[in-house]
Amino acid sequence: MDFTLKPLPYSKNALEPALGRETVTLHYEKHHAGYLHKLKKLLDDKPEASESLEWIICASDGPVFDNAAQVWNHDFYWRSMHPDGGGNPSGELASAVAEAFGGIDALRQAFLEAGEAHFGSGWLWLVSDRGHLGVTSTPDADLPLRYGGVALLAIDLWEHAYYLDYHNERRRYLETYLDRLANWEFASTNWSHAAMRPPIVRRCAER
Repeated sequence: MDFTLKPLPYSKNALEPALGRETVTLHYEKHHAGYLHKLKKLLDDKPEASESLEWIICASDGPVFDNAAQVWNHDFYWRSMHPDGGGNPSGELASAVAEAFGGIDALRQAFLEAGEAHFGSGWLWLVSDRGHLGVTSTPDADLPLRYGGVALLAIDLWEHAYYLDYHNERRRYLETYLDRLANWEFASTNWSHAAMRPPIVRRCAER
């Protein structure tokens, strides 16, 4: 895999005021980069280092899994947000939301309830599981890929993702993400590809 930190899809201050420059900078340059650095050290001179990040996630446990999954999760999280995000999904994803939840308001409530109910650190996901749209959370570094799910959007629930801007008000962070940051175009692209369930997703679920 490529152990180069992927660039952010926008400038570090582009998400303000929803997420401040200091939050994004620390999160990206310290936490995200730190996971990648640790993963590189763990895989140094090992055959697995030549495999894809997804392969490493599916084939590993312990510290290798934790750091590999966190690299993947953060890459996905940054793309799940957009400076002009928020609002409502459109097209086929909007139809899927209506079918699965009854509409965007119910999806929003599902996000808020799942995010507030999640204890401790982890991730909140909009996910396609064998064509079924749902909201789920995972602890620590865990992710839908490990269970055969296809992620559509991700919200980081680790406190370093929001504490400087929202302190302990996780709900306000979640509301702001949905209102101002959620990249529904990215989610729609992921939804359109989800029906195919890439081979790595199938293999990960069968592990």
